[in-house]
Amino acid sequence: MTNTETKWAYSIADVRYKSATKPKTNYFFVPAIDESMRIMFHSCNGFSVGTDEDAWSGPALWNDVVRSHAKAPFHVMIGGGDQIYNDGIRVSGPLREWTEIGNPKKRRDYPFPEKLRKACDDYYLNNYLRWYSTEPFAAVNGQIPQLNIWDDHDIIDGFGSYVDDFMRCDVFRGIGGTAHKYYVLFQHHIAPPPSTYTTDAPQTMESGGLEDQTQLVNTYVKLRDTPEPCYIIGSKPGPYVAEHSMNMFAKLGARIAFMGIDARTERTRHQVNYPETYDLIFGRVQNELREAASAGRPFKHLILLLGIPIAYPRLTWLENIFSSPIIAPIKFMNRRFGFGGGVFNHFDGSVDLLDDLDDHYTAKTHKKERNALVERLQDLCAEFSVRLTILGGDVHLAALGRFYSNPNLHIPIEEDHRYMVNVISSAIVNKPPPAAIANLLASRNKIHHLNADTDETLLDLFDKDPGNSNKTRGSNHVTMPSRNYAILTENSPNNPDISTNGQPEQDNQEVATNVFDGNDGHSYLHAGEQGAGTQHKASQPETHGKNNDGSLDCCIRVEINQHDKEGRTEPYGLTIPALKYEAGKYGTNIHHRLGLRHHRSRPGTAVSTATPSTQSAPEPHH
Repeated sequence: MTNTETKWAYSIADVRYKSATKPKTNYFFVPAIDESMRIMFHSCNGFSVGTDEDAWSGPALWNDVVRSHAKAPFHVMIGGGDQIYNDGIRVSGPLREWTEIGNPKKRRDYPFPEKLRKACDDYYLNNYLRWYSTEPFAAVNGQIPQLNIWDDHDIIDGFGSYVDDFMRCDVFRGIGGTAHKYYVLFQHHIAPPPSTYTTDAPQTMESGGLEDQTQLVNTYVKLRDTPEPCYIIGSKPGPYVAEHSMNMFAKLGARIAFMGIDARTERTRHQVNYPETYDLIFGRVQNELREAASAGRPFKHLILLLGIPIAYPRLTWLENIFSSPIIAPIKFMNRRFGFGGGVFNHFDGSVDLLDDLDDHYTAKTHKKERNALVERLQDLCAEFSVRLTILGGDVHLAALGRFYSNPNLHIPIEEDHRYMVNVISSAIVNKPPPAAIANLLASRNKIHHLNADTDETLLDLFDKDPGNSNKTRGSNHVTMPSRNYAILTENSPNNPDISTNGQPEQDNQEVATNVFDGNDGHSYLHAGEQGAGTQHKASQPETHGKNNDGSLDCCIRVEINQHDKEGRTEPYGLTIPALKYEAGKYGTNIHHRLGLRHHRSRPGTAVSTATPSTQSAPEPHH
C-alpha cells in the first residue's frame, strides 16, 4: 500500500483459456494506506432448483456491478452466503435416487459409500466450474478480491436445520464434507482436507482427521500449513460436518475492520454457533481493536457478516402453525398418499418453509443466542467506540434493519453504541419472493424490544419502487422484492470539506441532533437517515462517500426490470454515523446484563452489577 490508490495488473503465464475473447490480463485496485476500502456486498448468487433462468435474464446484476466498479473501483467484495446453488444434486445429480426414497427411515439409513462420494465430488466440482466460468460473474471474480462465508445452498438447501437424527445420516455427513472441500478451494483458495466422510471410512469423522487412503490414490493434496491469520478456527468440528468453523477477521483499509461468523458449520436446529466459538471470535476481535487503538490508528467502523439477517420481522406465528399438532394428520397423509407433496420437504418430512424459518436468528429456537450475541456486540462497540454495521442476506429481498437505544433514554444516535444497522441485501441472482410475501413481512414490521434498553425495527428506505415498476403495495416502504446488491463507502476524514449527509450544514449542531430526540424506529433517528432512499446523497455516485465526517455511506442498488439483460438498477441510500461513545454520559443502562437480564430497575434506582468493561458501580438509570 502506498500514499495513493493504485491499480495493479496481473496475468498468468502458459494458461489456455476456454474463451478466445477472455482478457489475458486482469486488474485490481488497492486503496491508499490512509484510506478505507470501498466495499461491495452480495448474497444468494445463483438460482433455486426449477427457476426459469432465462425469465430472469441470468446473472444480469453482475453487469451493474461491472459498471459501478468502473466508476469507483471496489477494493473488496463480500459474499454473504449461497455464492453457488448446489441443490440440483438431489434433482439431476447423484442424490436423486436417495431423495426419491419415500420411507424416511430408509432414507435416513442410506449409506454413503466411496462410489457415491466420488459421484457427489464430481457434481460439486463441475457445478463450481460451470458457475464460476459464467459471465459476467467470472470477470468480476478476477478483478475484485473477496471475503466469503458459506450458507446452506453452498451445500444443499436447509443443511443444518432439519431434525437432528436425520441431519446425522450418512448422506448428509458425506455431502457436508464434500461441499466443504470445494467451498475452501473455490471461495477461500486454500487446501482442502485430504479426504472426506464415507461409510467405507468413518474414521474421517473422528478427532484427529484420519485420512481415507482410497481417496488419496493418484491424488496430491497440499499439506495444510499454519492457517492464514485472517481465520478464526473453531475449537471442535461441527455436529454434521467433520470440519472446524472458519470465522474471519480482516482489516479493510485504514479505519474499517471486518469480522465474519461462519453460521453454517456448527449449526443445528437449536444452535447457530458453539459458545466457545463466540469466545474465540470476540477474543480475537477485541485484541485487534485494542492493538489498533494503542498504535494510534483506531478502527472507526466494524463490519459484521452474519449471512442471515439478525434485525428482521418475526414470523413466530407462522412457526407455531407449521409446528402445531394440526399439521400432523396432513404430514401422515403426505407420507402415505403423497397428499400436499409440494408443501413438505424431501428430507425429514417437515413443512418445507420450516427449515427456512428455523434458519433465522429471530426463530424461537435461536432467540436467546441471538439476544446474547447482540448484547455482546453492544459491549464491544462501547469498549472501543466503534460503529458496528451488520451485513446479512438469505431472504431474497432488500431491507434495512436497525437496533437502537430505547427512545426514553434520550441518547443521540451519534453517541449510541446500541445503534447498529443491518444491511439486508439479497439476492443478486436468485428470484425474489412474491410481492405478497414482502408486503406480509412489512405488515409484521413492529417495534421489538430486545431488552429494556434496546429496540429494533426496519427503516422506511424505499421511498418509491425502482423505475416505474409496481413491486410493492403503496404502504410498504421497508421490504423490496427485487434483486439487489449493496455498496458501502467511508466518508473519509481525508476528503475535501463539503456539506453533511446531503443536507445543508446546521449553524447549531445540538439543535440538529435534538430534532430526532425521542423518535422511535418508525421515524428517522438521525440526520443520516433523514430523506433515506433514492434522493439521499449516499444513493448518488457523485456524492456517495464524498463527505469527510468519518461516517459510512450505504447504497442498496435494486433491479428495475428482470427482463433487462443489462441489469440496470435504482439506488437507495442512507448514511451510518461514526460512533462517539463516552462511558457514563447517559448512565450505563445495562439492565439486560448478567443477573439483571430479566429485571428492569425502577427509574432512579441504582444498579450495582459490575460488568467486564465497568469496574465501578454503574450510575443510576435516567
